[in-house]
Amino acid sequence: MASEQTGKKLPRNFLATGARQNEEASAVPVSISVSSSLNDILSFARAQNASDVHICANVRISLRRYGFMKAVSEEIIPGERIGVMLKETLPPERWAQVESEGDVEFVYVLPGAGRYRMTIVRQRAGWDITARIVDKRIRTLDEARMPPASAGLTKWAQGLVLVAGPAGCGKTSTLAILIEMINQTRDEHIITIENPIEVVYTPAKCQISQRELGVHTLSFSNALRAALREDPDIIVVSELRDLETVQLAVTAAETGHLVFATMTTNDASQTVTSLIGSFPPDEQPIVRNMVAESLRGVICQQLVPSADGEGVVPAYEVLVTTAAAASMIKSGRTRQLNNVIATGKNDGMMLMDNSLQDLVRQKLITGEEAYRRAVNPNQFAAYAPQGEAR
Repeated sequence: MASEQTGKKLPRNFLATGARQNEEASAVPVSISVSSSLNDILSFARAQNASDVHICANVRISLRRYGFMKAVSEEIIPGERIGVMLKETLPPERWAQVESEGDVEFVYVLPGAGRYRMTIVRQRAGWDITARIVDKRIRTLDEARMPPASAGLTKWAQGLVLVAGPAGCGKTSTLAILIEMINQTRDEHIITIENPIEVVYTPAKCQISQRELGVHTLSFSNALRAALREDPDIIVVSELRDLETVQLAVTAAETGHLVFATMTTNDASQTVTSLIGSFPPDEQPIVRNMVAESLRGVICQQLVPSADGEGVVPAYEVLVTTAAAASMIKSGRTRQLNNVIATGKNDGMMLMDNSLQDLVRQKLITGEEAYRRAVNPNQFAAYAPQGEAR
């Protein structure tokens, strides 16, 4: 089974757009309809700065742009049309897999128009396609407006670094920024275990091996066990999902490796609590000590629609594991880590609500958006829509 699919070449009767060096220039349609090909829809979505494409049976084709959904076709698309679209576009072996399994996730490559993480599912009315648009290049720390303390988390020889946040908030992109910083500055061996591979790294100073779940390995746990025998310096796990994967990741961090991983949690204290809570109760006292010793930091993030409606702005929470933070983790007081973050400004720490306040102050986001996304909405009660104050 191939991990990626290459899109067919687009016709020349469309407006041309700029492409990354060494890539074929892609052609972008000026509009789309239910008769458009999947390739046309994907290239159109990228040109519109969309983050996601939604092609769902019996509704209009929609894009998610700057956090909001917007229909971009005038007519609804029948479920059978989506099936035809997939059959026309995907290689026969991939289409056979989609038909037999009913839900498939993979990365689709469209020459000149980049990479797309595709999720295809069969539902009552037909087929649904969701495509996440993967950035063509890895941004810098400054471009992503990441807190300076984030850079310090790439300098450790061993330990555990977690990137957390809700689904669709850019965790993969943030992880890629950190790994690329290492790739450009250290002579190391990096092994990534991903599902699927979204960002392709070009080795600079590092040797990089990228493995995809279901293609190059049967499971995260199998790949982690193998990685420990491959003389790695840095191990990247795209998501900590199950107990065995968490156990192996913590063990790897304890045994001399720098491990990066993501979790779908909302703030730093919840991330650490969830990590430890995934273990059986009788093991948690030992795990608390292990995590207190190995955890280097947590970056939590969310993407907030900008005040001008023309983009999204990242808001961050950063926990750096100081002696005070380690002490709280060991004693099981992870819910109180917010107190450490609040008083840890000199160590580069930042609470999510303080990040939101800074963005409001800079007029990058509205107070109402900050209120809706705050950990403690009472701090933003003055911005609450009438009747919504909590």
